[in-house]
Amino acid sequence: MNKKQLATLIPLLVTTASYATIETSLGKANVDLRLRFETVSQDNALDDATAFTLRTKANFKTNAHNGFYGFVELENSLALISDYNNAIGDGVGYSVIADPDSTELDQAYIGYSQDKINLKLGRQVITMDNHRFIGHVGFRNDKQTFDALSASYAASEKVKLSYSYINKRNRIFADDKDIDSNDHLLNASLKTDFGTVTGYGYLLEIDNGTDNALNTWGARLVGAKDKLSYTVEFATQTSETGGAEFDTSYMLGEVGTTFNGLKLTAGYESLGSDNGQVGFATPLATLHKFNGWSDQFLGTPGVGLNDMYATVAGKAGGGKWSATFHSYAADEASATVDDLGTELNVIYTTKVSDFPVGVKYAMYSAGDQGAGKVDTDKLWIWTGYNF
Repeated sequence: MNKKQLATLIPLLVTTASYATIETSLGKANVDLRLRFETVSQDNALDDATAFTLRTKANFKTNAHNGFYGFVELENSLALISDYNNAIGDGVGYSVIADPDSTELDQAYIGYSQDKINLKLGRQVITMDNHRFIGHVGFRNDKQTFDALSASYAASEKVKLSYSYINKRNRIFADDKDIDSNDHLLNASLKTDFGTVTGYGYLLEIDNGTDNALNTWGARLVGAKDKLSYTVEFATQTSETGGAEFDTSYMLGEVGTTFNGLKLTAGYESLGSDNGQVGFATPLATLHKFNGWSDQFLGTPGVGLNDMYATVAGKAGGGKWSATFHSYAADEASATVDDLGTELNVIYTTKVSDFPVGVKYAMYSAGDQGAGKVDTDKLWIWTGYNF
């Protein structure tokens, strides 16, 4: 650890210690540490990447007064080994691991919670449903937050309404690639005998002086009956950029069951294409969670993406494991691009004393050469501590 890195970490630790001295009188403090080793190997000219990082997160929530409270969170990412491209200009020539060194005010908002109403104003985490459209990207060290006003109302035990206005997207690359925006998020859910039905509208616009829009409207059903679980979702999207307009659609069907202590899941997800030019996009999602952990499809290709997948999960050795196989194809195939490859994802998590331990592996095998993908292997090993 060099002097610059140490100087970055010390203020965060001092602040954390200060939180602990006032925890009982003013509110509640929390500190979360995560130590992670990550490697990336690709079948191209880039050097293999290796990262050994420490993410420190410290937050403090005040006691409520007449429903009002405050929340602040600091986050630091420190690279102890940094043989990788951090996606903001350092380590060019290596494969990308998007965890740059950073220290920032991750969240800071005033909240109000009372009489079925919840309000937040300021920098905050916002997630919707399964993070497919709106997520926090918590897998990376600098998670995604938003400068926003958010509101939710529990109209009854079965009905929940929410709305958020976002004027800045604080992305996972420290402060270097944050985006000013005018985003409106609408989400309404209803619990029924068949499951939870959700309708949503996500109207996104980058505030950069150009005509652009990404408007998504959709509905989702998540339910379970006996040993069978199911999810069905459909959405339409209109995107506008440079005076051109494109229309795409999204479909998801997933079923799951249990058998002899194993959980079995199979699904089909389609991010459609408009004539092979523009694919259905989810720029505010926790993208790492979907379409394979090797992160080949963080941006949907112009030909779209159809992902057929199957997962088997169980318990062993006091921990949990799962294995998922993906088969990718273009939604609108061209003469050169149809097969987008396959991927295997495997994970095992457990606890050693009070320390969580995890190992995760992703192996992607490229498809048609015209897709511009290469064989990729990624490995993660991590532990952490929370107090």
